[in-house]
Amino acid sequence: VTGDLGPSYKYEGRSVNDIIGESFPVSAQLGLLALCVAVVGGIAAGAISAMRPNGIIYYAITFISTLGISVPTFIIGAVLVYVVGFELGWLPVAMWRGPSYMILPVLTLAAQPMAFIARLTRSGLLDVYQQEYIRTARAKGLGAWNILIRHALGNAILPVITYIGPLAASLLTGSFIVETIFAIPGLGQYFVTSIYNRDYTVILGVTVFYSTLIVVLNIIVDMIYPIIDPRVTTEKERA
Repeated sequence: VTGDLGPSYKYEGRSVNDIIGESFPVSAQLGLLALCVAVVGGIAAGAISAMRPNGIIYYAITFISTLGISVPTFIIGAVLVYVVGFELGWLPVAMWRGPSYMILPVLTLAAQPMAFIARLTRSGLLDVYQQEYIRTARAKGLGAWNILIRHALGNAILPVITYIGPLAASLLTGSFIVETIFAIPGLGQYFVTSIYNRDYTVILGVTVFYSTLIVVLNIIVDMIYPIIDPRVTTEKERA
């Protein structure tokens, strides 16, 4: 195994390794920013809604998260481009040249996973809040935020950690749709153009790279699991 993915049929004099090496840093930057926004925003939204069940904030976040999951990414991107870029003129709508160019693509890419993480967090917290140790903490007079941070959140976000593995691989390799909409020279855009150009070595190379990244990130998630919840290690030792 040499790691040589072969030459590109479309781009003469360039190998698949060169294309991945040049485009992946752009996709990785976009993906990392989107991942941070999705995780932080999703956990925060889910926690706030779980702390105030059956209230206005709860139903508002539930509606927005459902909308975020239901609406396709290309529609979210198109709406942001039209409203924020063309109508309001606040932000540029294409290329990848600086912080202002990153905002719309990052928000577009983070919208769906952030909504899904919000629902996972809310569901997990609502279940954890029914446990006896949470009732004991409340009986001792601990505040809502203290209970959330010290007792509830660590157990509630385990499904989120599981979801982050494949999500990170997907975001780091770049969203094909987002990179195409915003003309970002990332790995996703090369993958799309390679399909049109029948550049089979690029298609196979990106697929192998993406699959390897998923495996590696899932292994990392499995390693992080016992750190977040030591009970996982204990249960495995008993088994």
